[in-house]
Amino acid sequence: MSSFTFAWPWFALLLILPFLLPWLWPSKRSSDPAAERPLEGQRQTLLHPYLEALESAYRTRRAGPDLMSGLSRLLLYLLWAGLVLALMRPQWLVPHTEVSTAGYDVMLAVDASHSMDALDFSDRGQQVNRMQVVKGVMGRFIDAREGDRIGLIIFGTEAFVLSPLTIDRHAVQQLLRDVIPSIAGGSTALGDAIALGVKKLRTRPEGSRVMILIADGDNTAGSFQPLEAAALARMAGIRIYVIGVGSKRERIPILHEGQIEYWDDLTMDETTLQEIADITGGGYFRATNTRALQEISQRIGELEKTESETRTVFLPEPLYRWPLGLALLALLALGLFPQGRLRSLRRLSRA
Repeated sequence: MSSFTFAWPWFALLLILPFLLPWLWPSKRSSDPAAERPLEGQRQTLLHPYLEALESAYRTRRAGPDLMSGLSRLLLYLLWAGLVLALMRPQWLVPHTEVSTAGYDVMLAVDASHSMDALDFSDRGQQVNRMQVVKGVMGRFIDAREGDRIGLIIFGTEAFVLSPLTIDRHAVQQLLRDVIPSIAGGSTALGDAIALGVKKLRTRPEGSRVMILIADGDNTAGSFQPLEAAALARMAGIRIYVIGVGSKRERIPILHEGQIEYWDDLTMDETTLQEIADITGGGYFRATNTRALQEISQRIGELEKTESETRTVFLPEPLYRWPLGLALLALLALGLFPQGRLRSLRRLSRA
């Protein structure tokens, strides 16, 4: 239900300031009649022979309620009150309800090092690199995870969170499509990627924390060793499903600086990847295994889903323009009728 409030209500104390001014700054006029007497030796000059008659006429015009003075004070107070109310930041709180459906929390950790440029896969007789295979495999996986919260980590020399956990699968897919080898550096911080995934997943409810690691098994950079990070994942209740990308050939072609070269140190380390999966209670699969995605999805479906979360937040709609408009109208009225004397009423008083 909508409600009205002030962001800074304590500024309301300024509303009584105009009433305190007569006590804070009392008039300096002396009420002593002797002060109005001319000093000895002073000379008085009368410029009009009927001064007493003029004074009498002036007092007659000032007799009765001083309407103009009261109106002037009212406008001044309205001006002050409008400015103070605007300063208090009035706002209308509009409820906005967010509903998260039940699902799993799945963090994808994708190797984006230079080794993902290796050309040890083929598609329809044409060589493709490891990154293209990863995008195809994970694209199909993301399509099938409707209702799950999916995040994306890429790692090279360092590990980065490319997308936090979100139900927007299409946004994650778009981010994955734009990933290219070496975008995170040429080395491979495999252990750091696992540790970063643990950090992001451990705050989620237990029972549905899943990490899918796509790598070739090498760890050439970072502060964490892969098996140490896997032990942290096990303590946090996170299952890691590993998809190995690569081959065991001795010499593997790779696109390096615009040319295809053959390197000897691009062999996939399946032993490390298998141990990571075993430590965390997950599973290991090859990227070329057509049943890998189906089996991973089936195992994830056996886990406990995170219960639905409903959260209501109040979005403030500022209303300062209304008291500020009142202050501007009062200021305009004071400008049209200086010293609180309305021109039309002045003509009426002269009649």
